[in-house]
Amino acid sequence: MKQVIQSTRTGKLGLRDVPAPTVRAGHLVVHTRASLISAGTERLVVDFAKKSLPAKARARPDLVKKVMTKARRDGAAATMQAVLARLDEPLPLGYSAAGDVVAVGAGLEGRFRVSDRIAMAGAGLANHAELNVVPGALAAKVPDGVADEEACFATLAAIALHGVRNLGLGLGDVAAVIGAGLVGQLALQLLVLAGARVVVLDTDPKRLQLAQGLGAEATFDPTEVGLPDAIRALTGGRGCDGILIAAATESSQPFATAATVARDRARVAMVGLTGTAFPYREFMQKELSVVVSRSYGPGRYDDDFEGRGVKYPPGFVRWTESENLAESLRLMAPTQFRRLDVGALISHRFAIDDAEAAYALVLGENETRMGVVLTYPEATGETPPPAFAEPRVAKGRCVLGVIGAGNFARAVLLPQLKKLKGVELNTLVARRGAQAQDSGQTFGFAHASSDEAAVLDNPAVNAVVVATRHDSHAELTARALAAGKSVLVEKPLGLDRGQIEQVEAARYAADGFFQVGFNRRFAPLAVKLRQRLDEAVGPKFVLLRVNAGAVAASSWLHDPDEGGGRVLGEVCHFVDLARFLIGAQIVSVQADSAAVIDGTCDDVSVGLRFADGSLATIAYTALGDTASSKERIEAYAGGWVATVEDFRSLTIVEAGKEAKEGVRGPDKGFRAALGAFADAVAAGGPAPVDEAELIETSLATIAILESLQQGRRIDLPGS
Repeated sequence: MKQVIQSTRTGKLGLRDVPAPTVRAGHLVVHTRASLISAGTERLVVDFAKKSLPAKARARPDLVKKVMTKARRDGAAATMQAVLARLDEPLPLGYSAAGDVVAVGAGLEGRFRVSDRIAMAGAGLANHAELNVVPGALAAKVPDGVADEEACFATLAAIALHGVRNLGLGLGDVAAVIGAGLVGQLALQLLVLAGARVVVLDTDPKRLQLAQGLGAEATFDPTEVGLPDAIRALTGGRGCDGILIAAATESSQPFATAATVARDRARVAMVGLTGTAFPYREFMQKELSVVVSRSYGPGRYDDDFEGRGVKYPPGFVRWTESENLAESLRLMAPTQFRRLDVGALISHRFAIDDAEAAYALVLGENETRMGVVLTYPEATGETPPPAFAEPRVAKGRCVLGVIGAGNFARAVLLPQLKKLKGVELNTLVARRGAQAQDSGQTFGFAHASSDEAAVLDNPAVNAVVVATRHDSHAELTARALAAGKSVLVEKPLGLDRGQIEQVEAARYAADGFFQVGFNRRFAPLAVKLRQRLDEAVGPKFVLLRVNAGAVAASSWLHDPDEGGGRVLGEVCHFVDLARFLIGAQIVSVQADSAAVIDGTCDDVSVGLRFADGSLATIAYTALGDTASSKERIEAYAGGWVATVEDFRSLTIVEAGKEAKEGVRGPDKGFRAALGAFADAVAAGGPAPVDEAELIETSLATIAILESLQQGRRIDLPGS
């Protein structure tokens, strides 16, 4: 399919053929009929991408600080790889579109049907692309009589509508709209429909003329000397009851203008992205209130609402982003006595094949433009299934398919896979076709797809790396094993005992093997420490301290269904590492947690007892300063003490003497783990790590949660 893509690193923009997306639960696949280029918002995005790396750094000093912290902890090479991976991610453009539903995901049956006309919203979702996948919360049906090129304005109309709601104005109130671009013109009409009197301020005479035709009571150039007197005359000396800032500028002048035209204790709603330095004295003297409007409305930026279908009770949140989107479309319907006129805002139309010309217009300075609409051809039918190479892979080769190309995969796994000799990189699958194509080309894959079947049903592939989000790990691993392939699945193996059993059952009937991405057991210093511990007589005591750093409470990692939380998603690494270092079966697990203040259990102390009498303690916390070291291992055995610091150095103190050795940069074993997997596939097995041991550590990790839930020690099966 065709899609408008921009390079985040170079800023180059173009129309590309990328793999088509597939439907998933809670989402719709939509054939786009029209999409809107928002000159203000998209220009900011495009301009930022075109900046040089130093200019990007100056524009986002907050990100520079994060990069410097990561460099101190993980080393310059790993940090640069992560930065470049993020910059290499293709940037899909567009966030307001309309089209026809071609597939309905599980959970949306009845709410939407194939052939429904819908409007869709969301950056990275409602793209300038022939096919889009959008969650149900960001889609609304288009009323009869509303054309596709009108419906594609619904997202911007929802933005304007939420801004208007934040002003809280009613019949007879006077509103000032600063900035007469698309959002400003839409807000003007919505305010008029609500019964307000509207003043529009802009420096462009053509935009002011358009605003007059759409219902503005008065229009002004804010640079005019007589503006304060004119506003006083219009409002009976009071000033405007509410001011909506819809300008897109780096200047803070809109706030100065708002202070000039506002009445005492008026409200200022900021919708456009402007400078935010406001004149304190004027705002203080009038006791003005400022609210920054949340895009389309409540629910925006809430992964539970948008991606997982969690609803807000209407008694508390009447107008969500979904409702604002639907209401915007209703107001466009020709059956309305007075309708929201978006047709008047269309200044240019381009076919999707001419998208580059459309953006040249938007980014140019010489021609007046307002709403620039892209149109799309009729759907050509179903996407053809992927073509699989024949014959089956020859014995002695590792022909690899990778499912998942998120930040971790692009920054860590894919660069290492590209370096492995003797591995054929066959197919890369990602949810976004553009991302699959871009990453596939960057890392040397022969094929790219958005359909898992391109790997799982491909007879040319004999090995699969699963690097998706956690909730799909067990299912994809079981499907790959059932298809006769060996699997390296990123941690965790599963989120509950049922998922672990699913993998076990598939493995019993499979010819291939599985390996979990517990890379730390392959780290050179961990291997050396294990060798030294094997020489010790008697029990061992191992302490693993992890200064993990905080992860935002809104992250998918904390979602119990999708990520499983940090215990299942990250502490599992250290359960496996402890099992590897001690080399004996885990027989029991005892855990406790610090008080939770932000809704996530990130601070735990875990005690592991082993069959040989050894003990391990895992201290995992998000409370520390990330400028300090992240991971520290202390091992006590046979009268000596060993310390591994961030996988950079190994220090052993014995008989009063200290011996220290290091490695070049932190080496957490990623390349060695991937290499061992590839070699085992090529050799026909066995698995590099005893699969029963991986099941054991996975169950022990689940037992941590059970211990926290039940407040007691959990004995593992077979102990």
